[in-house]
Amino acid sequence: MCRILRSIAALGIIAAVAFSATGCSNRAKDAMSKEKLILGFDDTFVPMGYKDDKGEIVGFDIDLAKEVSKRIGKEITFQSIDWSMKESELNSGNIDLIWNGYSITKEREGKVSFTRPYLDNRQVIITLAESKINSKADLKGMKVGAQNESSAVDAINMEPELLKSFEGGKVYTFETNNEALMDLEAKRIDAVVADEVLARYYINKKGADKYKILKDDFGSEAYGVGIRKGDSALLDKLNKAFDDMKKDGTAKKISEKWFGQDIFR
Repeated sequence: MCRILRSIAALGIIAAVAFSATGCSNRAKDAMSKEKLILGFDDTFVPMGYKDDKGEIVGFDIDLAKEVSKRIGKEITFQSIDWSMKESELNSGNIDLIWNGYSITKEREGKVSFTRPYLDNRQVIITLAESKINSKADLKGMKVGAQNESSAVDAINMEPELLKSFEGGKVYTFETNNEALMDLEAKRIDAVVADEVLARYYINKKGADKYKILKDDFGSEAYGVGIRKGDSALLDKLNKAFDDMKKDGTAKKISEKWFGQDIFR
């Protein structure tokens, strides 16, 4: 009898765990059933989404998200995350959107669903103005930096022979682009590979005479918003909001505010 009771209890626990896991999984996938959506972002990625000097969350993507929030009828809250863990945060249900200059790549398409592209970008090479580096070939024997788990690292890895020629045969990675650029300023590294939108904004703020962006780059890409696979209702809402914002000129106004021109795709 004791063994039977223990077996029944064990089965009950297993069933409860299975039900709980299924419930969590369903809640994670059906974002539109939630009262609030949580947007995960790297709070140092200017000008897309970051904390300003007053500690307020601002940026091009932040303004887009606030407008989209009104159009889809869902409050969007902003949560700073470790960018290297973004897909894990999304698929575990801790966040509902990855939206912060999130480049669309084949590798990432295997992990998340993307909205339509809304902004074009390049992975550019930044050096100090006086640097003798003027092309990709000049990176041989140099210390090259990039943000950890960024599309810049992915792009560099697509050129393994060039990567082998870097000092140490590797990319020096940093938690944020700001840290990489600070090491460039301090001459601890020789070049940084980063998103063009960030690079040009950063250089404009720090002084265009201090840096140069090479003509060579590590390829073009596009930004999209990442959501959990299977969350089709949210995907449709986001794409419609983007299309409507493009048509009525709202996206243009937000773009001009941050970049001085309409670069919304």
